[in-house]
Amino acid sequence: MTPAPVAADALVITCEHGGREVPAAYAGLFAGHEALLDTHRGWDPGALELARQMARALGAPLFAATTTRLLIDLNRSIGHRQLHSEATRGLPAAARRDIAAQHYRPHRDAVESEVARLIAGGRRVVHIASHSFTPELNGVVRQADVAWLYDPRRPGEGALALRWLGALRRRRPELKLRRNYPYEGKGDGLTSLLRKRHAPGQYVGLELEVNQRFCLAGGDAWTALRSDIAGALAEVLAQPPTP
Repeated sequence: MTPAPVAADALVITCEHGGREVPAAYAGLFAGHEALLDTHRGWDPGALELARQMARALGAPLFAATTTRLLIDLNRSIGHRQLHSEATRGLPAAARRDIAAQHYRPHRDAVESEVARLIAGGRRVVHIASHSFTPELNGVVRQADVAWLYDPRRPGEGALALRWLGALRRRRPELKLRRNYPYEGKGDGLTSLLRKRHAPGQYVGLELEVNQRFCLAGGDAWTALRSDIAGALAEVLAQPPTP
């Protein structure tokens, strides 16, 4: 008997740190912290622009947030010590719950629901979370241009990261491409939550990290990099899925 064809993967794109907006109701909390909003602590410059380009190029749904992570970090679990910044962690518990209800749960619930819906329909979900990192942190220059974060205990994630890295390297051999750098992919985040809920054969989650030096410089180099990243992903996803 001929085996049933394997359904194509379903791609979902997210961006948890897409902006530095402060809701009017909370503007007073940032008195004295305004300068932080423009730094890497306030948002991930370029991440939303890249996420939008990948979603358009591959016809994938995009779930993005533009409220500053200094209000509440959408890529941290409730109870995590970095969920709130110095601007909000001193608020009463009730106020922090209100912030979560208004500016955290809508994004997380939408992503979680879409992933669950696709998996229930028999699809394997490939989730790409778009992020960016500051070129230098605490005096240390980051040695990467583009990186992929994943959980090495889930073979499908490592395999996808390696194929995507390879496809981008063929296009741009001059770039420094890394895996699980400058952070470990198995740390706390939206992808780690979804891994707990879905088996490796159902869910593959990668965090894409791009050096902010490209978007901060702008111009043709940034345009070309976004195009090459999206093109490399399209090339990889066009390959037959592994049963």
